[in-house]
Amino acid sequence: MIRTLYIQNYALIESLNITFEDGFSVITGETGAGKSIMLGALALLLGQRADSKAIRQGASKCVIEAHFDVKDYHLQLFFQTIGVDYDDDCILRREVYSSGKSRAFINDTPVQLSQMKELGDKLIDIHSQHQNLMLNDEGFQLDVLDILSHHHKQLAEYKAIYRSWTDDKKTLNKLMEEAERNKADEDYVRFQLTQLQEARLQSDEQESLEQEQDMLSHAEDIKSALYHSAQLLDGDELSLLQSLKDCRSSLANISKVFPSADELAERLNSSYIELKDIAEELLAQEESVEFNPSRLEEVTERLNTIYTLQKKHRVNTIAELIAIEADYQKRLDSIISSDDQIDALRLRCQQKQQELIKEASVLTNNRKQAAKEVEAKMQSRLVALGMPNAHFHIEVNPRKEPDVNGMDSVRFLFSANKNGVLQDISLVASGGEVARVMLSLKALLAGETRLSTIIFDEIDTGVSGEIASRMADMMQDMANGNRNEKPQAGRQVISITHLPQIAAKGSAHYKVYKKDNEHETVSHIRRLTSEERIEEIAKMLSGESVTDAALQNARELLKIRS
Repeated sequence: MIRTLYIQNYALIESLNITFEDGFSVITGETGAGKSIMLGALALLLGQRADSKAIRQGASKCVIEAHFDVKDYHLQLFFQTIGVDYDDDCILRREVYSSGKSRAFINDTPVQLSQMKELGDKLIDIHSQHQNLMLNDEGFQLDVLDILSHHHKQLAEYKAIYRSWTDDKKTLNKLMEEAERNKADEDYVRFQLTQLQEARLQSDEQESLEQEQDMLSHAEDIKSALYHSAQLLDGDELSLLQSLKDCRSSLANISKVFPSADELAERLNSSYIELKDIAEELLAQEESVEFNPSRLEEVTERLNTIYTLQKKHRVNTIAELIAIEADYQKRLDSIISSDDQIDALRLRCQQKQQELIKEASVLTNNRKQAAKEVEAKMQSRLVALGMPNAHFHIEVNPRKEPDVNGMDSVRFLFSANKNGVLQDISLVASGGEVARVMLSLKALLAGETRLSTIIFDEIDTGVSGEIASRMADMMQDMANGNRNEKPQAGRQVISITHLPQIAAKGSAHYKVYKKDNEHETVSHIRRLTSEERIEEIAKMLSGESVTDAALQNARELLKIRS
């Protein structure tokens, strides 16, 4: 629950520091005194987007900070999830700068605004007049019924199946669209793949073929060069080898008288042997080279096939062509197998849909049972609030298809008159009737949630007198634990009101007022003493001119507040 609220430089508030109590508290003040300003500042702590225009004129930033007692609300896991240290005394702070930037903190740790909002939703429910319009919102109606159906676990399981089902349906639709596109391309893919497969490409063949083509194209030149070289080395006429042989013989003849000739002859002999081997190799190579026009044609045709495919697919290597072939094979396999995948996924979707329908029927039964109980409780509350002929009915109708919340469409129907026709509540209820219906629903919800603080902003619109007093009693019950329901420790209910009957029922009474200084008008709030409460309630009864009768009436109202 909220313990303290500190506001600095927000709208008409220069500096405000207020402490709140447990139980039922009321806030009063003249129209325009600043009650809505205080709620606006509090809304910033709950994650509302900031507006630099809200900063008090002349200030560079505004600060809103609140301390909450959260020890009974099992929020340790939430704090762990967002990476913030937990403390029973939780501090929320928001800083808004004139530049338009803002910062959010939880326990002095910077956090995202969405995280602050998520925590704020667990701590405070601010019910303003515009929220009465939610009574005609099907989403709100369904949420109310689900909370009072006590099937949070079943609803969470249903939603998990629903998310899985919708994901599978998206995948199925995508597969079917892809299959349709692919089948339109199947002939093209198959043709391209067949052409590549028939080429029987080998990763290393292009280089060897190009070398072979060069050799075959120049076979006669090669043979002529090899033969001529062999003849120069070892021909019939004077050749290099014959000259070496003669030279070696000449050296051998002088070896006895010139010893160094032996070494030179040996060196010549080594050269002779090597050149003799080269000459033989040249002749062998010359014989192996064959002018083969048919092989040249075959090689040229193969290379033309490779070059044509490379040009067609805009690549430079056989490796790239092989990769393209593999991709076409994959696409064709996907086309061929898509029907099987689609059939399997369609079957899975059907099975999950049946599971959804089964789970949804459990939710439907729970909702219908809860609707009867809610109708009875609402009936008794509305009678207590001065509507003896009111009839409140929850209509649960089936949907054609499952949605995220099940297969139910929910409508809140209402009639304020005896034997009146039930219609949508927004069509038949007056402002005061809507306020009483909403307060009754909030009272039911308060008994089912862990929300620690509920703030009603003029929920008493359209009512007065004894009905206002009964509404105050209901808010007291919410703060203290509903008489017929399991009490919840430490709940706060704060009502911003213009009605003395409600103001008198609060255990704590705060007044918002404006005060002028020499430069500006500033809003303030303070807790009233017992005597100040009497005067404030008397003013609410009779206006600024407080009469003795009004003072006496105020004392009487305060005497019976409990």
